[in-house]
Amino acid sequence: MKLDVLVFAAHPDDAELGCGGTLAKHVAVGHKVGIVDLTRGELGTRGTPEIRAKEAENASRILGLAIRENLGLADGFFQNDEHHQKAVIAAIRRYKPELVITNAIYDRHSDHGRAAQLVADSCFLSGLAKIITSDKGENQFPWRPKAVYHFIQAQLIKPDVVVDITDYWEKKVASYMAYESQVYNPASKEPGTYISSPEFLKLVEARAVEFGSSIGTKYGEGFTVRRIPGVRLLTDLL
Repeated sequence: MKLDVLVFAAHPDDAELGCGGTLAKHVAVGHKVGIVDLTRGELGTRGTPEIRAKEAENASRILGLAIRENLGLADGFFQNDEHHQKAVIAAIRRYKPELVITNAIYDRHSDHGRAAQLVADSCFLSGLAKIITSDKGENQFPWRPKAVYHFIQAQLIKPDVVVDITDYWEKKVASYMAYESQVYNPASKEPGTYISSPEFLKLVEARAVEFGSSIGTKYGEGFTVRRIPGVRLLTDLL
């Protein structure tokens, strides 16, 4: 299946927290959108990989994704090397996205920045014909996305682009709240984490309000870019 937008996220829930509103908005206008999670989040303090897989299914339904898969890379230990690049390249060539979105270029979690570089490098390498990958026993054709964007996570990073997600804020919230094992739940008996605190949910909303205010809307999601984006007319920016 060919996609318009494909997100590569280090862990299940990264995409929903980082760009869930943007994904929902693209789905609403008819784009085919998917997520490929790099790991199962097996090192997470709360929940289990099986629980998080089920939560990812629920979040995917909320967002209306065309596909979701998990590459099963080692949480905390995947590297930006040939083996892992070829796994990502195979996924890029399988779905042929026009646009790739991935983790923040740097963040408090070391997996996030490493995933950002792994995916960016793989997007370039995916366009090289002499790199051979296969899918279901058949060699794949080269494919290079037109652009790579990075959503913003815990660290304060100035965005290059902000998407108005005001009309899709509630859907974004519903998508990340689907990860019941991870987010704030006063009834949970599991150890507290950075993400499971009520303050974290306030941070997610505050960040969206901040980004939204920068473009004159209620809620926004910010992204950084690998190369300068272009527009056909300046009025397209209004």
